[in-house]
Amino acid sequence: MTGWTTGLARPDDLDAGVLLREYLAEMVRRWYGRPERPGEVDAALAEMPSDDLAPPTGLLVLACRDGRPAGCAGLRWQPGWAELTRVYVRPARRGAGGGAALLAAVEAYAGDAGADRIRLDTRADLVEARALYARHGYREIPAFTAGPYAQHWFEKSLPARVDDTSGAR
Repeated sequence: MTGWTTGLARPDDLDAGVLLREYLAEMVRRWYGRPERPGEVDAALAEMPSDDLAPPTGLLVLACRDGRPAGCAGLRWQPGWAELTRVYVRPARRGAGGGAALLAAVEAYAGDAGADRIRLDTRADLVEARALYARHGYREIPAFTAGPYAQHWFEKSLPARVDDTSGAR
């Protein structure tokens, strides 16, 4: 994962907004098997907004490669667990550890927030994403959401966190 750094951003930050639009543009292209049409990304943003990927309802992690924005991943807080969403690495940066860097970051944030597991849903056509999740310990589980884009469901248990005052972790 050399060259990757991660940090928190707000969905309305410039770099975050660009990456989220790129993510949704790719989702539109892959879903329909054609280039996105004018207005489709805006419609997708309206249908599936990302504004809840900020405190107190969630967070958004940006990954940078060699100091330049290259990917993102979001968490939505649920009672006791976190939902992973918007995992995206720019095509030119794929295969270089960005997905792993994002997963490590969101898992650390989720654990620090007290979540005992991370769950996600994804589409059948996102085979690379499904392989990434499986490589990093996510296992397929029965459906826990419904919707036209939820076709596979995954979960990963997070290690129990020990109170920092004890010095153990």
